[in-house]
Amino acid sequence: MTLRQHAGSVNGPTTAQRLRRAANLLNGSTLAGLAVALAARTRISRGPRGLIIAAGYRWRLPFAGAYTLGNVVLCRSTAADLLSRPALLGHEERHCSQYAWCLGLPFIPLYLAAAGWSVLRSGNPGTANIFERRAGLAAGGYPLRAARQP
Repeated sequence: MTLRQHAGSVNGPTTAQRLRRAANLLNGSTLAGLAVALAARTRISRGPRGLIIAAGYRWRLPFAGAYTLGNVVLCRSTAADLLSRPALLGHEERHCSQYAWCLGLPFIPLYLAAAGWSVLRSGNPGTANIFERRAGLAAGGYPLRAARQP
């Protein structure tokens, strides 16, 4: 199976995935993601389920191995490596849906506030972060329990 076939181009996205893609285009978050991907000189390719993969991200921030802006999944690895990790890709895809629900870029300050709350409560930005919890803590590489008790 080729990378293109594995990426989901044979079976297109569902109606819900097409709506999410359209919402994130209209709210500007996917365009912001593409702008960052181009500025960071990543390798952009079509991913599964209406996602766009921007591989080879090398900027220092954020520290994560992968993160999303709209329907763009920016990752430090290759696209093939990300596609070989369906749990992580599914985690990032759930963040794409969160962008749509938050009407685009307002997701970023909401996420940062939730990450700050999580650091205060658990000692890390993910464990008590509502967005990470709903995207799947284990799939995103976050501990399931607080490192310290509040």
